Amino acid sequence: MISSAGIPDVVPAGRMAGTGQPVLALPGGLELRPWSPDDAGALLAAGQDPAIRRWNLFTVADRAEAVRRIERMHERRRAETGAVWAVARPGGEALGLIGCNDLDLAGGSAEIVYWVLPAARGVGIVVEATRALSRWALDDLGLHRLRLCHSTANPASCRVAEKAGYTLEGTMRGALLHEDGWHDQHLHALVKSDL
Repeated sequence: MISSAGIPDVVPAGRMAGTGQPVLALPGGLELRPWSPDDAGALLAAGQDPAIRRWNLFTVADRAEAVRRIERMHERRRAETGAVWAVARPGGEALGLIGCNDLDLAGGSAEIVYWVLPAARGVGIVVEATRALSRWALDDLGLHRLRLCHSTANPASCRVAEKAGYTLEGTMRGALLHEDGWHDQHLHALVKSDL
């Protein structure tokens, strides 16, 4: 498609929805794979975890809501507005989530979001997942720019962004309302030429 300014879309509509969601290999025998209804327990546990709730404004009331959220993940991918993967061992239950939110194929951008359950924290899983998803989004899908935003009070996410190759571009004041009030956010970005 061509915009009103005569500029073609960065990624043509239908490119993501027209193919299956890939499984992306990670070091250490992990992978990024599509969520399934069997992962509802992991999603429910994440929605109850205080750290995940603090930084992600994420709650899940019960298993039925978790299944509905997983169905919406697949709907968003088909609509090309987002793409979400489970971080897991092959054949195992999800240990975390990573995805592209605010996906804009025409403009060639998306925001990277993630969380991991307590048992998977502190061992570099999120960094590797962020690197793998970024390569897929920029190289395979064809996006131009990815952003990763987090509260300035969350140094762990700042380290993830830095280790995954994202450049700190600045601080957005009062950018996101968390459970404890408004937070300033760091804005990190990765563009295709950075790879």
